[in-house]
Amino acid sequence: MLRGRNSGSAAEEQPHIGNYRLLKTIGKGNFAKVKLARHVLTGKEVAVKIIDKTQLNSSSLQKLFREVRIMKVLNHPNIVKLFEVIETEKTLYLVMEYASGGEVFDYLVAHGRMKEKEARAKFRQIVSAVQYCHQKFIVHRDLKAENLLLDADMNIKIADFGFSNEFTFGNKLDTFCGSPPYAAPELFQGKKYDGPEVDVWSLGVILYTLVSGSLPFDGQNLKELRERVLRGKYRIPFYMSTDCENLLKKFLILNPTKRGTLEQIMKDRWMNVGHEDDELKPYMEPVPDYKDPRRTELMVSMGYTREEIQESLVGQKYNEVMATYLLLDHKSSEHGGDRRVTGTE
Repeated sequence: MLRGRNSGSAAEEQPHIGNYRLLKTIGKGNFAKVKLARHVLTGKEVAVKIIDKTQLNSSSLQKLFREVRIMKVLNHPNIVKLFEVIETEKTLYLVMEYASGGEVFDYLVAHGRMKEKEARAKFRQIVSAVQYCHQKFIVHRDLKAENLLLDADMNIKIADFGFSNEFTFGNKLDTFCGSPPYAAPELFQGKKYDGPEVDVWSLGVILYTLVSGSLPFDGQNLKELRERVLRGKYRIPFYMSTDCENLLKKFLILNPTKRGTLEQIMKDRWMNVGHEDDELKPYMEPVPDYKDPRRTELMVSMGYTREEIQESLVGQKYNEVMATYLLLDHKSSEHGGDRRVTGTE
């Protein structure tokens, strides 16, 4: 019976952490890497973000724990789901949903711009997810094509909440976050901002990028880029529909107070073409199902008790018990179990 409470040495010598078999590295940052892994109890593939805490100063650690706190409260079909948090003295492991389709950025590089119908399907999912964050008083602050992932069915999964923060109206934020080509003009001017309006600007840049395959504001260097963003002028490609052009004008407004809210944008005409009976509406989170008999029985047969299953779910513990319950329900690109994996890194 596998019930790993494994918190061993560095990941290099150890192809397992907890109940996960670590496979190949799929991403690398300064103090973190992301590995593809397989949950040995369910056979499901996950992404494990491995963060070396010893390399982080106290403000970076604070930011990291804020990211985890925010990920724990987000539960939307188009946001990468957190399953488990494993912490050792030196390392933090975040076990997350694996989006096997890669970044929207790479998709655009490989396939070129999207037809508006395809762009609309993706953009509806993006707006739904970001509006959901805003209704929970969370602002992402780093929305860009590289942070939009695709799952095996080409559904959007928003990732990387490393710059995200909680906001309250009247309590302004002042950190310049995100990637310059996607950054709102007020950020270049060092102005304070409420929060949602900087995400709205970035979504305008994303919409333009999906439909045209290029950025609306670009420059040889940061100074040139800044000047173009502050001028707020961008080229409308000849093939862009008038409806799409009109929608862009609601996002890319220099004055942040005049920018639309995402709830208003959901009602926009372009957003709902072909979805006349299905106007985009704010996402309503379903009541969580902590008493699914199928999953509970399966877990009891694995050696978990009903009490610890309930306790982990109700307490939102993000431990191995909660992860196993969530993964038993989670659609994965893999149907088989652990048996078929050969050779790990």
